[in-house]
Amino acid sequence: MANAYKVLGQVADASANNVPLVADQNGETIVSTIVVANRASASRTFKIAVRPGGATLANAHYIAFDTTVNANDSITLTLGITLADDDIITVGASAADVTFSAFGTVIT
Repeated sequence: MANAYKVLGQVADASANNVPLVADQNGETIVSTIVVANRASASRTFKIAVRPGGATLANAHYIAFDTTVNANDSITLTLGITLADDDIITVGASAADVTFSAFGTVIT
């Protein structure tokens, strides 16, 4: 098995909600860190959900829901989420000026 350390996904506009951040990595994946950056001069909220097997989004999938990130600030979440190849992490935000970045390892 080989490990590929990489940027797993980046989303600059998740205002539509349920936007894929990590999907289709072609191997089992460990998401070590997700960074949520607010580029606005006002506070924003965000959501993060882990959808096993690409399931339709349900309340049970949220790991963050309407969590506040202060103006011109960021939140770093060190998580260690393990994903099968068909699991998906989706994100959403209260406005278009919130950025999400996921970092980790793909095991092939």
